[in-house]
Amino acid sequence: MTAPVFVVDAVPAKGQFVLEGPEGRHAVSVRRLHAGEHVVLTDGLGRGAAAVVLAAEGKDRLTVEVTDVTAEPEPEPRITVVQALPKGDRGEVAVETMTETGVDAIVPWQASRCITQWRGDRGAKSLAKWRATAREAGKQSRRLRFPEVADVLTTKQVAALLATADFAAVLHEDASAGSAALATAGLPDTGSIVLVVGPEGGVSPEELAVFAEAGAKPYRLGSSVLRTSTAGTAAAALLLGRTGRWS
Repeated sequence: MTAPVFVVDAVPAKGQFVLEGPEGRHAVSVRRLHAGEHVVLTDGLGRGAAAVVLAAEGKDRLTVEVTDVTAEPEPEPRITVVQALPKGDRGEVAVETMTETGVDAIVPWQASRCITQWRGDRGAKSLAKWRATAREAGKQSRRLRFPEVADVLTTKQVAALLATADFAAVLHEDASAGSAALATAGLPDTGSIVLVVGPEGGVSPEELAVFAEAGAKPYRLGSSVLRTSTAGTAAAALLLGRTGRWS
C-alpha cells in the first residue's frame, strides 16, 4: 500500500513538521494515522516530501519527520484535455478519471451544443467543484503534480489554445467526417498535446471548421462511441502509452 498524500502550502525541508488544518484533521480523525506510518506531503506543483509519523495530537495535528524531499520534472509531452461541459455531475466524473489517468491540464469548454451552461454564481460553483475534484483525485492517485483546471473557455478561446499546440486533435466518432485513427497519429516527443472532447450532441460543423483553421484535425478512438465524460480519459490513456509516459 503506497503512502497517503496530503497537500501543504509549501513542501518542508528535512526535519520535523506539523500538519494541521483540514489536512491534519483528515490525517488524524479520518485516516487515523499513528506513529511509524508513512505519508507524503506535496504542494500539488511537483514537489513532494516523504515523511514518517511521529505523533497524532488532538483531532487535527500530525507531527511527522521529513526524511526526503523530491522535485518531479514537468512531464513531456504535456497533455491538455479541453472538455465540453457534460450534464449533471458527469463533469466531476470526467475530471476525476482524467486526473487519475495522468492528464496535465483540463480546460472546461462552453460548446454550442452543451445543455449545461456555466453562468454567474452557478458557473463559479461548478468550476470550484471541478478544481476540488482534481485536487482530491490527485491526492487519491498519489500524484505530486495536480492537473490545472482553467477557467471556462469559449470556442474562439479554445481555437487560440489549439493554435499553440504541437499536436491538436478533436475527438470525432464519425469516420465519414474525415477523421483519422488517434492510435496511428504522429505525436511529438516533447511540447504540448491538446485534445478536444465535444458534448453529448457532438462538435458542431461550425466548431470543427474553427478548430481546423487553428490546426486541429478530427480523430476517432475506435468503433464504439464513448460518452463525453469518458472519451477524454480513454484518449489520454492511449496517448500516455504511445508517448512513453506510461513506459
